[in-house]
Amino acid sequence: MEWVRGKCIGSGSSSRVHLATLKQHPLVVAVKSCAESDTSLLENEREVVAELGYCPQIIQYFGHSHTVEENNERLYNLLLEYASGGSLSQKLNKAGCFQERDVKDYARSILEGLRHIHAKGFVHCDLKLENILLFEDEEVKIADFGLAKKAGKAQGRAEIRGTPLNMAPESVNDNEYESGVDIWALGCVVIEMLTGKPAWNCKPGTNMFVLLIRIGKGDESPQIPEELSQQGKDFLSRCFVKDPARRWTAEMLLEHPFVADQGKGTAPLREGAGVSSASPRCHFDFPDWVSIQSPSPRTESLSDDEVGSVFPSLNSSSWISAADRIRQLASDQCCNWSNSGCWVAVRGGRAEAEKEIQAIGEIAFH
Repeated sequence: MEWVRGKCIGSGSSSRVHLATLKQHPLVVAVKSCAESDTSLLENEREVVAELGYCPQIIQYFGHSHTVEENNERLYNLLLEYASGGSLSQKLNKAGCFQERDVKDYARSILEGLRHIHAKGFVHCDLKLENILLFEDEEVKIADFGLAKKAGKAQGRAEIRGTPLNMAPESVNDNEYESGVDIWALGCVVIEMLTGKPAWNCKPGTNMFVLLIRIGKGDESPQIPEELSQQGKDFLSRCFVKDPARRWTAEMLLEHPFVADQGKGTAPLREGAGVSSASPRCHFDFPDWVSIQSPSPRTESLSDDEVGSVFPSLNSSSWISAADRIRQLASDQCCNWSNSGCWVAVRGGRAEAEKEIQAIGEIAFH
């Protein structure tokens, strides 16, 4: 693939990024280049993005090449999708902070990218605002996979990945970098977008060793902004679970109400996601219907007290099967249907509704 290098638009510790145009197509791309003597990060990035394949929330990879520049400098190059809006970090520096509604949109897109990355068996390991790129339509994509690794792959004890301010406790304590570290970093990113400041309250020049002790050994977690909505606070609390085995996954967080209503055509939140779900679709679609016979995978290993603390709506004293719920509704006990302001229209006409009610009744009483 032939291309022509343009102006420099960014630089890092080991690479520079230029605009470039393809000779075969009027497409502007970004070319990330490094010296041929130090290609480890770019080669790792190439291998990862090539295996990840296409995902709308991940920067696209178009190929790689070796070039000899005018000063006889030999470079290794990656051709990547060009983000005209720069990074979210640059936008935040101009805006000061983002509105919660915008943070929800960004968080959902990032989670969709992380879900794809984790499903493909990789961990990004360096999720931060500088590595989230912005496009003209306000769409964001995850970039910079130089530190990414295969999930489950052992690494040397001296190997450190990521940015200290966004590192998870298990990375500090045990040098562990699995999918949960990306979720912890996402929580840090969300706080920074909301406040315009790093998730950890530290002044410029703070000793990084002291900060890492706070992250890894103490009981402290990043402070959740007081002005954030209750759903937002709950969302962040799921990201900042110290035990990575109990931390929520990208798949689970995508169903959390803080971001679930941001996706077009998103299905109602599955009960058990931590916060009460959206309005029921009909009078029989109660959010607290949970079958004791089929607990969610997340709650199977928890005690009743733990379930009650993590999922208040699933407190053991209130668990009831769908059949028992129908029997209660069909009893002589009067039900209060007066508070109907939050109902949405029942799908279908009267005949369809009567058939649905009859079917549910037959299931309940057999």
